[in-house]
Amino acid sequence: MSADPPTYYLASAAPVPSRPRLSGDLTADVCIIGGGFTGLSAALHLAQAGAKTVLLEAERVSFAASGRNGGQIHTGYRKTQAELEKWLGPIHARDLWSLAEEAKTLLHGLIAQHEIECALRPGLIIAAHKPRAVKPLADDTEYLVRKYDYGAARMMGAAETEAATGSKAYPAARFDAGGGHLHPLDFARGLARAAAAAGTLIFENSRALAVENETVICESGKVRAGMVLLACDAFTGAVAPQLAKYIAHVESYITATEPLPDNLYRSVLASDAAVADTRHVLDYYRKSADRRVLYAGRETYWNPPADIAALVRPRMLAVYPQLRDVKIEYAWRGTVGITVTRMPHLGRLSERVLFAHGYSGQGVALAPMGGKLMAEAALGKRERFDVMARVPPKAFPGGALLRKPMVSAALYAFKIMDAL
Repeated sequence: MSADPPTYYLASAAPVPSRPRLSGDLTADVCIIGGGFTGLSAALHLAQAGAKTVLLEAERVSFAASGRNGGQIHTGYRKTQAELEKWLGPIHARDLWSLAEEAKTLLHGLIAQHEIECALRPGLIIAAHKPRAVKPLADDTEYLVRKYDYGAARMMGAAETEAATGSKAYPAARFDAGGGHLHPLDFARGLARAAAAAGTLIFENSRALAVENETVICESGKVRAGMVLLACDAFTGAVAPQLAKYIAHVESYITATEPLPDNLYRSVLASDAAVADTRHVLDYYRKSADRRVLYAGRETYWNPPADIAALVRPRMLAVYPQLRDVKIEYAWRGTVGITVTRMPHLGRLSERVLFAHGYSGQGVALAPMGGKLMAEAALGKRERFDVMARVPPKAFPGGALLRKPMVSAALYAFKIMDAL
């Protein structure tokens, strides 16, 4: 059992009761491995449909990325719709768009239906980090409006961007009223509470070691199930080694300042939207409900720094020099599951073992939808799951020994591109 990370989210989240460890053998209609957004959403939808559902979490519910991320709600995917149309064709691309739009509706619906207090706020700003990034961002915005009738997005010039963000760092930006932000740990714990109330048996500190013939084997017991759902994101390869080549991880670093005094609070993000820039290795940030700035920047594949605040602080001050005397009270890291294509990877290991992972930084909206799609497929309705499963995966190069250094080298190359 690992210690909970000292994150701002943990310090500010509503308390929850501990859940038991699996002991002995159980049977279930469905066994879910992973207690993050994907697994909890799948569990909730299955239990509501009457399925006997067991969820196994290696640590505690939302211990990993679901409880540590930036809390940002994005529209679409890391690939643009134009890129998806060119790659997959217009029909498949439009079906994917429909699922991504439904993902945001689902997120808001879960919060409302189950009365989850998670500081949900509207608005997301995608900020061009350099002049050369403005045209691609504007072209994509116009494409969404013209071809997908997405009226929630519009471009802002330098003056409006500065007014909205409180920073002179950006030459332009896109404001997306369909995006937003929330407290991810409170949201995940709310999902867990709803899933348990619907009948899901949730076991913490119950690491799945292997899946054999639809039986999930743990150190302290096993679960025999008609269906097994893998919802482990970056850690999928530990349970299903055959999937390791399709999923990698990077460490993303987040800080939280002390609560800001009135003059600084008003000068930062007057719009109260979240912000993500257009870098490949992006900065993303927002204000919290208790007047802090939560700023994230930099990524590594291995060797996390000893002083995360010292790593992130220069990025924050480049955007907000007025925060130079503000203390950083919390600094932590979270593991982000990524794919080569930067698209979610859903599929089957067998007719009775399904998986979903690789949201590549946009899991706040997409992961609960991934869980819902797995639940539908487990109940025999596979059409919508197959829309995602038909996206061709690509393996990371290098094999087991070289995969880490090659992904690390690719990250470094992206950082160079961002700086040019």
